[in-house]
Amino acid sequence: MPWFQMPSFFIQQFGCRATQADGAALERQLLDRGCTSASTAGAADIIVVNTCTVTASADAQARDAIRKLHAANPAVRIIATGCYAQRAPEELAALPGVAWVVGNSHKPQIPQLVDALSTAPSAESAKEFFLAAALHSVSPAPFPSFAMAQHAPHPGQILVGNILDRTEFLSAPVLGGEGNHTRPTLKIQDGCSSRCSYCVIPFVRGRSRSLPPDAVIREIQHLSETGYREIVLSGINLGAYGRDLSPRVEFEDLLHRILGETPVERLRISSIEPLDVTQDLVDLFASTDRIAQHFHMPLQSASDRILAAMHRWYRAEHYARRVELIRERLPHAAIGADVISGFPGESDQDHAATLAFIERLPFTYLHVFSFSKRPGTKAATLSNEVPGAIIKRRARELRALAEAKAATFRHSQLGRTLRVLALIPGGGNAGACTPALSSNFLRVRLHGNYPANNWFDVLISGEAGTALVGEPILSCSANDACPEPVRASLH
Repeated sequence: MPWFQMPSFFIQQFGCRATQADGAALERQLLDRGCTSASTAGAADIIVVNTCTVTASADAQARDAIRKLHAANPAVRIIATGCYAQRAPEELAALPGVAWVVGNSHKPQIPQLVDALSTAPSAESAKEFFLAAALHSVSPAPFPSFAMAQHAPHPGQILVGNILDRTEFLSAPVLGGEGNHTRPTLKIQDGCSSRCSYCVIPFVRGRSRSLPPDAVIREIQHLSETGYREIVLSGINLGAYGRDLSPRVEFEDLLHRILGETPVERLRISSIEPLDVTQDLVDLFASTDRIAQHFHMPLQSASDRILAAMHRWYRAEHYARRVELIRERLPHAAIGADVISGFPGESDQDHAATLAFIERLPFTYLHVFSFSKRPGTKAATLSNEVPGAIIKRRARELRALAEAKAATFRHSQLGRTLRVLALIPGGGNAGACTPALSSNFLRVRLHGNYPANNWFDVLISGEAGTALVGEPILSCSANDACPEPVRASLH
């Protein structure tokens, strides 16, 4: 590529919705600068690998992807960024093909780096140009286990600083992926000011910070006017939204503004901490069909002893009261949880308490994680580790229970009429099915071919694997003006 041309780029995404939102914001900025988005990694001049580090397997996945990208095209320049880049930049800088490692602390400056790479006549002058513009803001990390380097004896240059000093908010709606682009995700909160003993995220994403309410309203207004009908709000600690703003804004007040000032037809809330699920919040969910009846509250353990060791801010019965409140006000709501198997010191009794707790409460699905030691966290220093074989057995038991709870919930919906959003157009074959998603987070298969991004009222008549099946009885708008012609899907 001649040095004066703007490069083509490809962003390889890993990790959570927050990381994906970062990648979407980078894509928006690079396109605004005149860069071209390559359809595949093989067609790109520059590849941005946006990493996750929540588990050791996430680290390994990122390293493997970088090796494969370099092997497929040794000439491509790889910029490694994201949470793994923030936590252990030297590990990534040592990989073949990595030109730069840019931590979350300086991720907003990646478009400047791409400019430097595309406009400077040599790699060395690009380095000098960019370092002069950016390295003045690098400061050492506050934790010895996160030793940061401005330079390293590796091919890749490193630009990583103290994430706790950073206040930028990098976000753009995530439009692609599952659902044929019908359910964009908007990150409105980033970082976390809590210190759960197992979690590395506060050290790689920084303190809790929020997208200002007016910016949230503008983004949702634009998405709604574009034609999107369900929008997912996400964050690292979503219930902490607005506490960093001046004046302070409550998450519930933001939801009221969104409902009052935008035409969004359905909001879906991603993970929210149990103590942030208040009576007023549940009442708001129950008062409107414009908020999906779906709560995902991290549990992690139902042993009070383990919760204390995890530095979680609740005990099992606090959590149980939230679940019971939701079920009382919203008897058919989805209630999901994250659970960690094998936290250091977890005994058979602690595991049994978690199983019994989940069994007695109306959970509809679980995300089960095996404990993964993360450098720099307090849990990584604990000596009473649970053997790997026991962790795997306990995780299997939790997943089996999760499958049983999900099946019970699906079965309870038989004979009901659910409002669903069609996700992917049918394939055109006779007898084909169209996937759809209900307010209470159930996969539904519609008999026949239907256009994506349309509401249907569906009579649930049966089950097929982990999905429900049914027949559309009406094609509806959000305000129940049914029937009406099916509106065109988004493409």
